[in-house]
Amino acid sequence: MGAVANFDLKPSCKWLRKFKPDRSMQHGLLFSLDGLDGTGKSTQCRLLAEWLRSQGHSVTPCKDPGGTQAGDVIRSLLLDHRGDLNVACEALLFMASRAQLVAEVIKPALAAGNMVVCDRFVLANVVYQGHAGGLDPAWLWQWGRFSSDGLEPDLTIVLDLPAEMARQRKGGPTDRMERRDHEFHERVRAGFLAEAARQPDAIRVIDANASVDAVQERIRQEVSRVLAANLGA
Repeated sequence: MGAVANFDLKPSCKWLRKFKPDRSMQHGLLFSLDGLDGTGKSTQCRLLAEWLRSQGHSVTPCKDPGGTQAGDVIRSLLLDHRGDLNVACEALLFMASRAQLVAEVIKPALAAGNMVVCDRFVLANVVYQGHAGGLDPAWLWQWGRFSSDGLEPDLTIVLDLPAEMARQRKGGPTDRMERRDHEFHERVRAGFLAEAARQPDAIRVIDANASVDAVQERIRQEVSRVLAANLGA
């Protein structure tokens, strides 16, 4: 038997370091909302999309994972699967769904000049499988950029609540991710806050312990800032 090749797959490898977003064909902007389940992400994504349309923008809403035929199958596996998934398998499934979403939905929408409002993006991998799940966040940022073809949100908004308050707000049936213990969700919240502190220009934290309208107003303020910087709006 021949010698086994020694492949170095560390996230510092040169081809990954050089993998940067290609904005040459992009005209729209990508906004991502994230946070613990129960913080109101879905509602706030919908309200943000409605507001952007009222400002004269074409809007493409989407969710990660999901949003394509292949992605919806992967989403079902991730959220409804009753057995254990290895954390690396879990992370790569999220990324596979995102790769299809970016290619099939997000990049064409941006090229057409649309505003894209996405419920979660790469940050969710970094936090759930990295900070909370034990994988190296640096690895996940690198492979997340690979899965998104180098695309990064123009702004990520994290809706923040204490883990117990988010759980109480969520209520109802829980999926596989939501059924994890309180300590896991505490690590998730801490991970969101740590990444936001590390990238304050790219990731903004908004206190979700307020009325739906008050939270939406804060989101619009942050989005307006990005629109003005990129479009002169």
